[in-house]
Amino acid sequence: MEEKFKELSEKIEKAKEGGGQKRVEAQHAKNKLTARERIHFLMDEGTFQEIGMMVTHRSNNFGLDKNKPLGDGVVTGYGEINGRLTYIFAQDFTVMGGSLAEAHAEKIVKIMDLATKNGAPLIGLNDSGGARIQEGVVSLGGYADIFYRNTLASGVIPQLSAIMGPCAGGAVYSPALTDFIMMVENTSYMFVTGPNVVKTVTHEEVSSEELGGASAHSTKSGVTHFTYANEIECINGLKRLLSYIPQNCEEEAPKLPYESTDESRSKLNEILPENPNQPYDIRDVISETVDGDSFHEVHKDFAENIVVGFARLGGRSIGIVANQPAFLAGVLDINSSTKGARFVRFCDCFNIPLLVFEDVPGFLPGTDQEWNAIITNGAKLLYAFSEATVPRVTVITRKAYGGAYDVMNSKHIGADMNFAWPSAEIAVMGAKGAAEIIFKKEIKEAKDPEAKLKEKEAEYAEMFANPYNAAARGYIDEVLRPDQTRERLISAFKMLENKVDTLPKKKHGNIPL
Repeated sequence: MEEKFKELSEKIEKAKEGGGQKRVEAQHAKNKLTARERIHFLMDEGTFQEIGMMVTHRSNNFGLDKNKPLGDGVVTGYGEINGRLTYIFAQDFTVMGGSLAEAHAEKIVKIMDLATKNGAPLIGLNDSGGARIQEGVVSLGGYADIFYRNTLASGVIPQLSAIMGPCAGGAVYSPALTDFIMMVENTSYMFVTGPNVVKTVTHEEVSSEELGGASAHSTKSGVTHFTYANEIECINGLKRLLSYIPQNCEEEAPKLPYESTDESRSKLNEILPENPNQPYDIRDVISETVDGDSFHEVHKDFAENIVVGFARLGGRSIGIVANQPAFLAGVLDINSSTKGARFVRFCDCFNIPLLVFEDVPGFLPGTDQEWNAIITNGAKLLYAFSEATVPRVTVITRKAYGGAYDVMNSKHIGADMNFAWPSAEIAVMGAKGAAEIIFKKEIKEAKDPEAKLKEKEAEYAEMFANPYNAAARGYIDEVLRPDQTRERLISAFKMLENKVDTLPKKKHGNIPL
């Protein structure tokens, strides 16, 4: 009996080592941690409980009957992160390349079901060569089982994916179905078809990094939300992100203890330039408004004309959506609309109040935008805000023109409180364009058309380039000095903390995808 116990213990220790010291060393040579090391750094010390350590694959094809490593290439279990229950699976590239097959998929599915039933976040650490081709269609079925659980869990629990190595083919769709994706520079990549297939089909010469590396997906495709220089930074990023998010859709957004002091912020009075056409960085407004160093930006390098992220305001976790005048003047385009819509829907799923900073001159014109469906994509952001039932507050800092005024969380689509700075310009369009249309005949017949245009431009600006007409109609609740912004927002979100709103009974809406 003692010999059998000793033999079993040795097998377990071997499994913990990831299937052999040489393979572990090879993993380290690539500047990568092993699956168990990643879990060790992510989970609170001593809290991780592994599930399915003794599972092995069931295939005897192509000599697999002689190679049945314990765990079948994935470590699954649960533990605590900052004292909060979290479920996790970590694919182990040192065991059969972390390839996914029947038993491997079943372990992941089991942990996903447990996370959903118990209302706790799910983290996937992806590092896999793809489907185990020796098991054929069984591997493909395993992927589909995972995709199905991702979809069922969507909006019920937070799902986070960290890409720690290769993620190719069908494997990419599970992370794509989760809420946030993180990648590590130079060691992780995602693509549906690899460089060799691309070369064969399209004759393009491209490396794995160029095709699907962290830089490509954070700046060009927008597939990944965060990139990190190394795996430890990525793990710390996971911990920080979780701190803003509740455990599930039934819980309220996290709230930290906060003692109110003088909430005025005089620096806000100095951020906007005197010239309304001059850019400024909306992040300066955000950082002066929210609790110190609490802003955690999402999708930082993608669609930079809109800024989204989490922050704390008076200790409360909130989501922020803000036009960025420092990039493309803050216009809405295809990418910024989808980026904003995705973030708004996540916050609404998990009861995170929304704060909008608005400075938008309209939608980006041009054939490229129109032919690539700015209409449909712009409607995604409109739909997301209109559908959201969480507390929603807007601050118009400067421009709010045209349809973009409506889209950016206006009163007309259900915003709870709307504030404006005295510098706000709320109108159908800019003063110059409006004057050219309204006073076209007068300008044309004038002795000095240029001087007449400036006169009429000033006349229109005096009438509409301010927030007071909107305030007179109740579209703006208060025109406030910039330095009052933080104080009013803390008060507004406190007032709205017990908000209850329901949508009409339906199976689900049909967002314009």
